[in-house]
Amino acid sequence: MTMVAAFAAVSMNAQVYVGGSFGLASFDNGDKSQTAFKIVPEIGYNLDENIAVGVSFGYAQGSTAAAWNLSNPYEDLKVFEIAPYLRYTLVKMGVVSLFADGQLSYSHIDNDGAKANAFGIGVAPGLAVNLNDKLSFVTHVGFVGYKQSKADYDGAKAVSTVGLDLDNEITFGLYYNF
Repeated sequence: MTMVAAFAAVSMNAQVYVGGSFGLASFDNGDKSQTAFKIVPEIGYNLDENIAVGVSFGYAQGSTAAAWNLSNPYEDLKVFEIAPYLRYTLVKMGVVSLFADGQLSYSHIDNDGAKANAFGIGVAPGLAVNLNDKLSFVTHVGFVGYKQSKADYDGAKAVSTVGLDLDNEITFGLYYNF
């Protein structure tokens, strides 16, 4: 009974949200075709009206970036990513909110047996539009910070990147607020 009461109390406060984003791209050069996809479910908890904590889990297969650029996508590319974050809402204007996610990320990449690991820390700005009390449209535009990746074999050297990325860091998604 105590657990039911605790769950009811958390649910009644409408603090929890779930959602995520999905991406799909197709490549066809006349000789072969491939479909690539990315799915990023997310769960979060509003600590107050301006601060939230959450985590996103991403899985991608194929290279959506390569497919959109109409170059040769990596057929066997598989990526798993986990990214916990702290969200701060900077500005609220009616149903629209501008926020920034301070995040840590870890990615494991497998490209037909060639494996790599990547870590990142930085800020991803975003915009949320509350469609109603329960549903929100959310977009992240860009990433500023540090990322490092390293292939998983003896003697591999790490590749580090510091800067702003607006090209491959645009996502759209929906959140359901409990």
